[in-house]
Amino acid sequence: MHAAFSRAYLGSIHNRDRIPGLPTALSTVQTATMTVQATPDLLIKGGTLLDPVSGSESRSDVLIKDGLIAALGKDLSAEGVAVFDASGKYVSMGWMDMHVHLREPGFEHKETIQTGSAAAAFGGFTAVACMPNTDPPIHTRDVVEFIIERAGATPVDVYPIACVSKHRKGESLAEMADLAEGGAVAFSDDGDPVQDSGLMRHALEYSRMLDKPIIGHEEDLPLGPKGHMHEGEVSTRLGLPGIPTISEEIMIARDILLAEYTGGHVHIAHISTANAVDQVRLAKSKGINVTTEVCTHHFTLTDKAVEDMDFDTHTKMHPPLRTQADIDAIKVGLKDGTIDAICTDHAPHASFEKEVEYVAAPFGILGLETAWGLTGRELIESGILSIQEAVYKLTVAPREILRIPVPTMAEGQPANLTIFDAHSKWTFEKEHIHSKSVNTPFVGDRMVGRAWATYNKGQLVNNA
Repeated sequence: MHAAFSRAYLGSIHNRDRIPGLPTALSTVQTATMTVQATPDLLIKGGTLLDPVSGSESRSDVLIKDGLIAALGKDLSAEGVAVFDASGKYVSMGWMDMHVHLREPGFEHKETIQTGSAAAAFGGFTAVACMPNTDPPIHTRDVVEFIIERAGATPVDVYPIACVSKHRKGESLAEMADLAEGGAVAFSDDGDPVQDSGLMRHALEYSRMLDKPIIGHEEDLPLGPKGHMHEGEVSTRLGLPGIPTISEEIMIARDILLAEYTGGHVHIAHISTANAVDQVRLAKSKGINVTTEVCTHHFTLTDKAVEDMDFDTHTKMHPPLRTQADIDAIKVGLKDGTIDAICTDHAPHASFEKEVEYVAAPFGILGLETAWGLTGRELIESGILSIQEAVYKLTVAPREILRIPVPTMAEGQPANLTIFDAHSKWTFEKEHIHSKSVNTPFVGDRMVGRAWATYNKGQLVNNA
């Protein structure tokens, strides 16, 4: 099966019982905190349209007919059409998380495309890009096509990111052109760095021809072998092997130089250190084709959380939580535009995998359901970013990086919308988790700002 993800195997997956999650088209599902319903016609009343491209805001209703925006304007009405009251809320183009792990195929005990899409929709996202560390990995075209087909009925657009190397082993390039033709939007061996510089060079050369970015998991493995948290004062005190910042920074330096040499586009995944931010800033000033993203947990928690939460494995992620100085530098990078996009690295793990000793636990936490609440609390409330700037990093930037068309709020265009506010104070509880897993350190935490609904592919997801 690993040699070729056969059509027969695909068919067997399609025909088996679906794992409960988001609905198929024209169905309705309801949980304690979310309702999903096929709603081809809808009137969104009283909202403020926010356009992060122009920076404009305007009070306007939105009338949707057959999934398309039929009219924009004040005091619209439509007989027999369902109404969503967006008074006091913003309406923007749908958000996108460009770095998630949906685990399917192969690890459906952690997450599925449907349950991951449910988590995304609750978090306000109408689109995600999923990483290839599945089983089999996304290194052949049929796996790309399977993921796209599997996601078709959900109200979330799912864009596969394919492997750089076959089987993610870092030995030979995957069939990048074929993968791109099948629908892959980028290439990454995420979870594993491309250690071979020659292979990375060739990947960037091919990616330039294909106009697709290479997304780098930036880590020089020999510098932090078997590390479990940030290498520093806290790891020393706790007696845990550490992962030094230099392991990330050396690989970023290499990939920036390779991008400059080849003219390819390197995208730095989940940036986490102050020096890394400086490197990207300098590279951009030189005109090198480099972009980067930051995860919400990397501007929220420090390595001290491992100690404060008594070795809670929900504080274990990769790259690890760093220091306050790193968080401060990341926030400067977000403010000055060095860091292009906000993402989550949503990484579900089953409880039996996380409820072990710290050194035995896998890396990763959930992120989709808490992304906006943490962005509001850590960046908007503190004045680091305006609402417009934060929404830009969650809508336009990830799509531009991945060469995906940006949704347009205009008459005749498909309705792809997120309805939200940036000021609601609420507490994130376990009932808000729509992932199949529950590995998050943020249960019980205060959030600021909430996604109230999404609309995409003719389906309304109502979180009110």
